Amino acid sequence: MERQEALGLIKEHVKGENLLKHMLAVEAIMKGLAEHLSEDVCLWAMAGLLHDIDFEKTQDKPETHGLLAENILHGKADERIIRAIKAHNFDDLGVTPESRMEKALIAADSISGLIVACALVMPSKKLKELRVETIGRKFKDKDFARGSSRERMLICESIGILKEQLFEIGLRALQNISQDLGL
Repeated sequence: MERQEALGLIKEHVKGENLLKHMLAVEAIMKGLAEHLSEDVCLWAMAGLLHDIDFEKTQDKPETHGLLAENILHGKADERIIRAIKAHNFDDLGVTPESRMEKALIAADSISGLIVACALVMPSKKLKELRVETIGRKFKDKDFARGSSRERMLICESIGILKEQLFEIGLRALQNISQDLGL
């Protein structure tokens, strides 16, 4: 599936601007992680872009988040992407994350929220002002951005990426698309 086709599918299934921005953020982080690990950048980025395609329709039924995505993407997206999407909701679906891409998606999904929250508390509300050290301090503050699971971020260590590297890769990735995110 090409990116334009993916964006067309997203337009059909995602109405919220914030969710779209989140999906773009996770796409960018996954691209950065793939580059860092010498993995398939296009495949990883696509997993990030599509990972929440069904979220608006399943948010009240988390046990179906990922399953509807599988139906939407069947025959269109690489099976490894579909499995990664399901594995990123392993708590509800019981799909154990196994591959590096599956684990990276879990970490990218969580770190994106933490980085955006960090940017929003900056005086300028801009990513360009944000520093890795700030993300590190906010990571330690469990009351800050509670929805961004620190445990899920730390999954990155199982694929050879230290949390500080995740902060750096994530920040750089989001800074590169800051205009798309409005940050």
